[in-house]
Amino acid sequence: MEFRVLGAVEVQVDGQWLDPGPARQQYVLAALLCEANHVVTMDQLIDRVWGERAPQRARSTVYSYVSRLRSALQSVSEEARITQRSGGYELTVTPSAIDLHRFRDRAVRARTSARDGDEDEAALLFEKALALWRGDPCSGMDTPYFNTQRETLHVERLAAVLDWGELQLRRGLHAELLTMLPAHAESHPLDERLAAQLMLALYRGGRSADALNRYQEVRRRLADELGIDPRPQLQKLYQQILDSDPRLAARGTELRPARTAAPHPGHLPAPSPLFTGRVRDLARLDELLAPQSTSVSDAVPIAVVCGTGGIGKTWLALRWAHDQHRHFPDGQLYADLRGFTPSGEPLDPYAVMRGLLEALGVDPGDLPTTQQAQAALYRSRTAGRRLLLVLDNARDTDQVVPLLPGGSTCTVLITSRHQLSGLAASHGAGWLALDSLDGPEARDLLVRRLGADRLAAEPAATAELLRHCAGLPLAIGVLAARVTTNPVLTLAALAAELRDTATRLDALNTGEAASDVRTVFTSSYLALDPDSARVFRQLAQAPGGDIGLSAAVSLSALPSARLRTRLRRLQAYHLVQERAPGRFTCHDLLRSYALELADTAAPVEEADEALTRVLDHYAHTAYAADRLLLPHRDPLRPTTAENGTQPEHLTTHDQAMAWFAAEYTVLTATVDQAARAGHNAQAWRLAWAITTFLTRQGRWADVTAVHTTALAAAVRLGDPAAQAESHRALAWACTETGRFAEAHRELTRALALSETSGNLLAAAHTHLALGWLYERQDDRPAALRHDQRAVDLFTSLGNSPGQARALNAVAWDHARLGNCTESVRHCHEALAIQGELDDARGQAGTWDTLGYAYHQLGAHTKALDCYEHSLKLNRALRHRYNEAETLVHLGQTHRALGALAAAREAFGQALGIYLDIHAPDPDIDQARTLLRELDIPLKSLPLSDQEA
Repeated sequence: MEFRVLGAVEVQVDGQWLDPGPARQQYVLAALLCEANHVVTMDQLIDRVWGERAPQRARSTVYSYVSRLRSALQSVSEEARITQRSGGYELTVTPSAIDLHRFRDRAVRARTSARDGDEDEAALLFEKALALWRGDPCSGMDTPYFNTQRETLHVERLAAVLDWGELQLRRGLHAELLTMLPAHAESHPLDERLAAQLMLALYRGGRSADALNRYQEVRRRLADELGIDPRPQLQKLYQQILDSDPRLAARGTELRPARTAAPHPGHLPAPSPLFTGRVRDLARLDELLAPQSTSVSDAVPIAVVCGTGGIGKTWLALRWAHDQHRHFPDGQLYADLRGFTPSGEPLDPYAVMRGLLEALGVDPGDLPTTQQAQAALYRSRTAGRRLLLVLDNARDTDQVVPLLPGGSTCTVLITSRHQLSGLAASHGAGWLALDSLDGPEARDLLVRRLGADRLAAEPAATAELLRHCAGLPLAIGVLAARVTTNPVLTLAALAAELRDTATRLDALNTGEAASDVRTVFTSSYLALDPDSARVFRQLAQAPGGDIGLSAAVSLSALPSARLRTRLRRLQAYHLVQERAPGRFTCHDLLRSYALELADTAAPVEEADEALTRVLDHYAHTAYAADRLLLPHRDPLRPTTAENGTQPEHLTTHDQAMAWFAAEYTVLTATVDQAARAGHNAQAWRLAWAITTFLTRQGRWADVTAVHTTALAAAVRLGDPAAQAESHRALAWACTETGRFAEAHRELTRALALSETSGNLLAAAHTHLALGWLYERQDDRPAALRHDQRAVDLFTSLGNSPGQARALNAVAWDHARLGNCTESVRHCHEALAIQGELDDARGQAGTWDTLGYAYHQLGAHTKALDCYEHSLKLNRALRHRYNEAETLVHLGQTHRALGALAAAREAFGQALGIYLDIHAPDPDIDQARTLLRELDIPLKSLPLSDQEA
């Protein structure tokens, strides 16, 4: 099994080349290959395949392409398989089966071999990596995504060529370079590192004139195109060639100053014997701190490892430093800058510098008295030496800059809770944001501390402990220390202590400041200005796993620009993470700490007011968004938002759908939090407002969850209308998922509440829900009775949207009873009302019913036209569940006309939607059955997540 994208897209199975299909299908395959073993969402696929030129039926076309690709890969499903995931697809494959990933792997291994001193192996790996290239990656694919991918890959290829070139020059194999470098130099005429390699290879090959001409060409182009001169390193090489400098004939190209006799300090603390995982992070440090050629760069290699307190920054830095110490024969220096030490101020960088100078052999009596002179001496003593400098626990950029060495032969590794973005801007520092340990790494760390047998004896408690620690190494270490120092403490007892968020940090206290999680967090918190500290405390009140910027504005009652500044500061100190653009979250233990601060270190009213504002934000925005989705829904009475709340201003249907899509998981969590906090009205109103979106997506489990909570809130409010509404929503979810007995119980309660309170409008809606329930149970006479009762009630109340919706239901009942002429008449009555109201949602349903009636009458062409009307409206509304239902009806009419290909297309699209939205099993089974009846091979049908 082999996939190729470093050229034209090609697929080989058992030595035979497979046809990857039409052009756009190849785009889909290439997009999945580039992101192998990662989920690519449907929207991403459409963007990558068509860019801004996506056709109207892009989604259905992608479904078709994926289905064909699955069929093509069926014979090698154990090696490569396309699996449907929530919202997209994932190509699961061994990375080595794809030339792109083989190229990257070989390049990484080559650089590792070079750093380890195995230059022959490194050169061979580079050559194998470069041999995989056959032309432009994903040749001929012209969309913004593939154009960007191509540019990125060409940069990676050039980097590999240059690293290979450095190796060959060190090995004295300059002749080999002259067959490859000229072509790359033509493609990259302004790359001075490439020019230097080619000049040196030409000079060593006896072609001094060509080497000098190459320099003049580069100098001219830099002046004409950029208005600059070559860098000093290239100018120096040019002069050396003019002078026939004998050093150029040496084996290596690195021209280091002669070293004076000096100590070789080895100040690194011992690495933690408990260090585990972090393979990718160590590899990233390898990339950031790869040795640079002094012939083309005089920048000091600098990397900053940043992250929240207790995340394991120092452990990682020391592990890497010890692993790489052989590359720094002149010594390894270490200094703890105490930037966030709870019990003291950050160290003065010049005090640290004086200690480093002593380590480098300067007698204390010979130290200059001024800081400027000390810095000059420091730069002089470090220049030209292959030193590693580890600066641990830095407070900010200003503390670090004076300690940077004086030459590019040194390497600097820094850890900090701050991002040190100023250092990246001023000195080109690389940046590694350290995240929590993943599940296996966290468990491995606990195994190292307690032993596998201890964990195996209490598996449930172990899982709970790891969940509460959320991958924070410090927290895991503290728990392990408590267990090892207290033989009678069981893991189950410790897990019980951690369940209560109010006391969770107490369970992570060892009594020593250096290993107390609360103390570590406090040292970061105390570095904040008052505004940032307040925002940090308030963010803990946010429901859900994250919060968008607009909601955070309401939560904090700060202007957007001022809030952004505070959030950037919290990010810089790794107290908050920007998980996606404009969406913020924090570590679970940090959230517990912030909640504790909200109770102990903030004014009493701060937390309550922040929570009220964010609940108002979500409830008012969701209500406005729902009005855009379903403008003819019966409105709720308006309420007043808390001062400082700024609901989002949404004006279009698409904006409303996009907002719900981004926020619905937070909104469902907000319903629960509002109810728990006693905000019953907001809990119920929010559940009401998100119901339209959830039902359009077929998210019946979410409908059940939020309205179970909302019903309890409505009972506490003593509001029978609200209770009836939630009973109907619960019944709707039960009906759509085949739980008919439960649906009857819910609707019986809803009808009783409506009739007892004299709420005829609620009664009308309940009769309509009963009609649909009886229809799903195939009791069509009962369905017609209830739907006709709904028509009568809505008509008597003058409620036109409800009347039209009930007329459509009656029309459907007649069609199902065989009274199709009567059904058509009721449909036209409903459409007339819905047309006057501009009720797109109502029209979508009625056009589907009318199509069904025409189909039963044998007027198939009219039926097709009606279904197309319904599909167009449902797609505009993004009502995916109803879109799939109409596609099923459309496919049945195509089949009746003998248009089997069109029927297959419609049924396939319906099945894809049902699977994507996790529709009830009966809907999925119906679509599968319809496809099977058309003799479609099972292996070409989309798979559910479980089947995949």
